Amino acid sequence: MYSEIFGGYDSNSELSVQFSEDSDTVIAKGIQFYSMCEHHMLPFFGKVHIAYSPNGRVFGISKMVRLVEKYSKRLQIQERMTRSIANEMQAQGVRGVAVLVEAEHLCMKMRGVRNDARMATSVFRGIYESREEKEAVVAMIRRPAEDI
Repeated sequence: MYSEIFGGYDSNSELSVQFSEDSDTVIAKGIQFYSMCEHHMLPFFGKVHIAYSPNGRVFGISKMVRLVEKYSKRLQIQERMTRSIANEMQAQGVRGVAVLVEAEHLCMKMRGVRNDARMATSVFRGIYESREEKEAVVAMIRRPAEDI
């Protein structure tokens, strides 16, 4: 059981698997994850949305899921997980990457303040650091799938 929950320490995102293709923006929405809060040893879980602007090469879609699993399946905090996903994508030479994470934290629901609030974190790199691009990519991520 522990090797499954904490398998991210030994996993490879396999982002090196890429295909010669270009696109303005590629978005993987609603990647489900489960993680463990490193402060309280209680689960947190939610969805990750990744948008990136390729630089002549695109990733296999399953590789973004593997990337999320690499960082979520370990003792973690949401802020670091969000940043780590963005940093690894950026290191692959993309023109820009945006990572948004929405999660529920049992360490907040079960103890302490006992509140159902959800937490959202985001990181923008490269072309998505400009206000105009940031707003455009967040709007695309927020748009329901049936409207695309």
